[in-house]
Parts: sequence; structure tokens; C-alpha cells
Amino acid sequence: MKSNLISKSETSKILEQINSQWKIELPKQKNIKTHEVDEKGIIITGNGITAVKIGDDILPFLDDIPILEKFPYVTVDMGAIKFVCKGANVMRPGITKFSDFESGEIVCVIEESQKKFLAVGKAKMSSKELDETSKGEVIKNMHYVSDNFWESKKEIKY
Repeated sequence: MKSNLISKSETSKILEQINSQWKIELPKQKNIKTHEVDEKGIIITGNGITAVKIGDDILPFLDDIPILEKFPYVTVDMGAIKFVCKGANVMRPGITKFSDFESGEIVCVIEESQKKFLAVGKAKMSSKELDETSKGEVIKNMHYVSDNFWESKKEIKY
């Protein structure tokens, strides 16, 4: 895995992108590193922040609990867990609880018994639409426990 300490201008570009997509304030960052995982994406690490960049989307990393807790969420039942952890998108029947979110927003997927974060993805519909439907794809799964990014992060030395 190739790691790079990025320039100040690249750092501010990435932080701008994160701020616009995440809608939360991040601590000031100086030394941000990028770690190339594969042609699909990179892991971004900094002071108190870890993220995954896939195409134009920057998602919070699944082990970054304090940041994940600031995002909207859906809670899935026990039956959905193994599918979500293999990269399946989150379907309406598996969702037991959810917070407010808009279509296109970044949403976390939590399992109902241990309240652990399983995945991060993008909403395919708003929570209002979710309330009125009983089937269909709700969250496009983009980063999940045991995916390439999850496994690659174990190799990153800080």
C-alpha cells in the first residue's frame, strides 16, 4: 500500500469536500495522509479523523465511532447483518429503526443488538419516503466491516 503525506492545498481541498458532504465541523488538520488501497479508493488519515474516499464520495471510516455517531443512521435486524457485512445494499424490510435523512446523504448502518456500526453508505431515498414504503433499496452500501478498506487499514502505521 502506497502512503503519501499530502500538500497543504490538497489537504484543504479534501477538508472542503468532507465539510460539504458530512455537514459536521472537523478539528483543524495539518498532516493528512492518503493510503492507496486499490483503483477504487483511498484511506485518508489525519489528526482524529479517518475516512474512505471512493470516487467523489468521502465516507467516515467504520472504526471512527465519535464521528460516525454524528451521522444519520438506520438500524437493521439480525437477519440483515451477514448480508450487509458482505457488501449488500440495505433493503427496507431489514430496517427496524432510523433517524431523519435526505436522499443522497451519508448514512450509517447499525445492528440492533450490540449497536455496532456495520456499514456506511448513501441514502437512495429520504427517511420520509422510507416511512411510507415496505420494500426497496434504502442505502447503497459503500464501506462495510471486512471490506478492502477495513482490511487494508490494519496495515497502516501512524
